Amino acid sequence: MRELPQGPTPPRNGDAIETDLLLSRRAVLSGAGALALLGVAGCSTSGGGDLPALQLDDTVTGSVPIRPSISVDKNITGPDVMYASLTDNGFNVPEVPYLKVKPEFRRQIVVDTTGEAPGTIVVHLKERMLYLVQPGGDAIRYGVGIGKDGFRWSGRANIQYGREWPTWTPPPEMIQRKPELVKWQGGQPGGLTNPLGARALYIYQDGKDTGYRIHGSPEWWSIGQAMSSGCVRLINQDIIDLYSRVSKKNPVVVV
Repeated sequence: MRELPQGPTPPRNGDAIETDLLLSRRAVLSGAGALALLGVAGCSTSGGGDLPALQLDDTVTGSVPIRPSISVDKNITGPDVMYASLTDNGFNVPEVPYLKVKPEFRRQIVVDTTGEAPGTIVVHLKERMLYLVQPGGDAIRYGVGIGKDGFRWSGRANIQYGREWPTWTPPPEMIQRKPELVKWQGGQPGGLTNPLGARALYIYQDGKDTGYRIHGSPEWWSIGQAMSSGCVRLINQDIIDLYSRVSKKNPVVVV
């Protein structure tokens, strides 16, 4: 059992001033420590006042929770910055009214729970989330839209290559369902109304094109929904960010 502290020894001459200074110094340090802890707690937000689900480990040592390390990334800031309008390759990408996007679908850093190696892209169809696994135990998470029933694909594959402002060519079966798309059977040039958005990452499995893409979309309101023909789509600002972080052959896991 820990021995309880004894009462203070009466000060000798001259000790009272030293004791008062020591107590004052402790009070200042205690206050500074409390402010520092408050500062740390405020830094983990992604911005805009919305606190992402950090999935904190509630294991305790004594009475102090162990908090997982969250990386600091200059591109994960407030949503007003991340979803502002921008000019890219001559195209003026409009601002996204992020307040109309659910906070969980905005770009943010979270604790990695995928168990995959850094650099892996993990798409959780049920969650409507895409994770880019980072070194050190965290991941960058983006909200996505997915394919509707009957148009979904899952499995392990790789990114074969990517395109900026890609051309979109509707497959023949899509043209059969929507004859008005016949005008694009030779390919729709990249642009603000192109269904592939600002970037596209092409998914191959065993060296063969799966026909599925991870791409941008001008329809930011579709994020979180299942309404595409199978591809995984992100807000244009998010696919531009994701595209800048990946390279050829990144593993892709769709579950």
